[in-house]
Amino acid sequence: MSRPRIVIVGAGFAGYRTARTLSRLTRHQADITVLNPTDYFLYLPLLPQVAAGILEPRRVSVSLSGTLPHVRLVLGEADGIDLDGRTVHYTGPEGEEGTLPYDRLVLAAGSVNKLLPVPGVAEHAHGFRGLPEALYLRDHVTRQVELAAATDDRAECAARCTFVVVGAGYTGTEVAAHGAMYTDAQVRRHPMRTGMRPRWMLLDVAPRVMPEMDERLSRTAERVLRQRGVDVRMGTSVKEATHDGVVLTDGTTVGTRTLVWCVGVRPDPLVESLGLPMERGRLLVDPHLQVPGRPELFACGDVAAVPDLDRPGQYTPMTAQHAWRHGKVCAHNVVASLGRGKRRAYRHRDLGFVVDLGGAKAAADPLGLPMSGVAAGAVTRGYHLAAMPGNRVRVAADWLLDAVLPRQAVQLGLVRSWSVPLESSSPEVARVPGRPGRPGTDAGRAGEPAKAPPGGEAAEKRPGGEPAGGRPGGEPAEGRPGGEPAKNQPGGEPAKSQQAGESAKNQPAGEPAKNQPGGESAKNQPGGEPAKNQPRGGDAKKGPSGSPRASGRPRRAVEAAGPRPARGGSAKPGKASRGTGAGAAGKRPTASPGPSRSAGPPTEPGPEPPAHQPPPGPDIAPGPVRRTDGRAEEGDS
Repeated sequence: MSRPRIVIVGAGFAGYRTARTLSRLTRHQADITVLNPTDYFLYLPLLPQVAAGILEPRRVSVSLSGTLPHVRLVLGEADGIDLDGRTVHYTGPEGEEGTLPYDRLVLAAGSVNKLLPVPGVAEHAHGFRGLPEALYLRDHVTRQVELAAATDDRAECAARCTFVVVGAGYTGTEVAAHGAMYTDAQVRRHPMRTGMRPRWMLLDVAPRVMPEMDERLSRTAERVLRQRGVDVRMGTSVKEATHDGVVLTDGTTVGTRTLVWCVGVRPDPLVESLGLPMERGRLLVDPHLQVPGRPELFACGDVAAVPDLDRPGQYTPMTAQHAWRHGKVCAHNVVASLGRGKRRAYRHRDLGFVVDLGGAKAAADPLGLPMSGVAAGAVTRGYHLAAMPGNRVRVAADWLLDAVLPRQAVQLGLVRSWSVPLESSSPEVARVPGRPGRPGTDAGRAGEPAKAPPGGEAAEKRPGGEPAGGRPGGEPAEGRPGGEPAKNQPGGEPAKSQQAGESAKNQPAGEPAKNQPGGESAKNQPGGEPAKNQPRGGDAKKGPSGSPRASGRPRRAVEAAGPRPARGGSAKPGKASRGTGAGAAGKRPTASPGPSRSAGPPTEPGPEPPAHQPPPGPDIAPGPVRRTDGRAEEGDS
């Protein structure tokens, strides 16, 4: 008898725990495959500490191949599922396509940033769901403080050192708390010439900070924030984001270059293409995490609406704590479906929550016992060390070093503003120039040419490397570290001396063109492609793997120009953004018709920023802004 084939889509909290438990339970009697766009599991609760310079990125990134024995890792992003043919179609990191057959399929694709129909937010705000976004925020905040310290213009200084965080849930509260400590430490060493100090604002339409927690803990968190100078405004949100600031719902205009969007998340739209019963964007499953009528299909984590057996008629919230425990139960039930053991129903006892506010401050309610101060800080960090599946010693060492040494406030310029758009379909992977896009974004609309990325314009006329148009999150002028494409050339544009479609002359075959702007292979440019691979000049040359090097990024993480023939059933209806997830090729039957999650070669090179606000979809309700960052409701994990 052949070994059963188990495919797990996604390696977040639910997918990682499922794979690890299955590896132990099957005892090498099954072929387990994990499909994920990155080769690591990201421990999201510690991401604010990465943005604040406390932890290095690899500390919160746990290697999948190193910690999942006897599990095959396939790098790629699922872009379609054929339920009848039992196959998953995916696109690899270099544009190659593949198909994974399965006997059992576990959908654990996670979630993406939740958008609201607020004018300008999609263009000027950045989310906080992946390592690229955290690294960008760390560099951006450092840059703004340095530029503010160097100017004599009080208005410019005030705008640059004002940081606005929208959403006072767990993530937004931690980002504001850690960010205020980080910028204060910078200013103590390098005071601003105007005498100003950094200003952090935390906005939410809710009546109090972290309303999903005990009211005493909410008051504790707000007190700590105010002591650090954070301007906490409840009952207030952003009405409009402009190129030089934001307009609040109370009519106030705030000049800023930084807008961090932490209003919550929504399920990965991958599951919408299956044509199965849904509940608010989540796939309906039974208490055993199995899709009714599909005995081979399981779902867990943020994409699954799991009945809460302790609260009839309700579903478990989209939190990391639930996703982690979903994974264990799901693994047991997958094995039981193969004839080994008994099925388990998911029932969870709330263990409480912890919120790290930086330094020795925290708010926690372990097992329902409210705590604050140093004791809460110790419990919070102890909980994180116990919950992490790896890197514990390295994380503890970084905490110790941060307690005795000053933080290194430097900007590396590795992640640019246009690499981490708010409506990115894959926040865990940064966009790079010269890669194809997909339908569902402005860049993927048929017949629409690519536009220059935000912050990608040359800033020759802007003194001091001011961001393009003064917009929040803008990038500095040419010549800044990690330089931008020149003169509105979207990454991958031919060099000025070359006409469109013409290869770099007088160069050895296959050698990159020197000084090629963003996305071309200037020698020291990461992710660069040879000049011959430029889209404008005929077909892209193929790399060693036989796939076009010009399409060397996961399709759904790119969102540059260029439509592609639709794959049946691989659609994500109404998709304005996407997260981690998984279309069958033209001849493959699929669950339901619709546009593809993948796109073909671009009609114009380079990435494209969101040019327009996305139309309201199933999860974007028009009308007044309502609270969206409640952890129990929107899954602010």
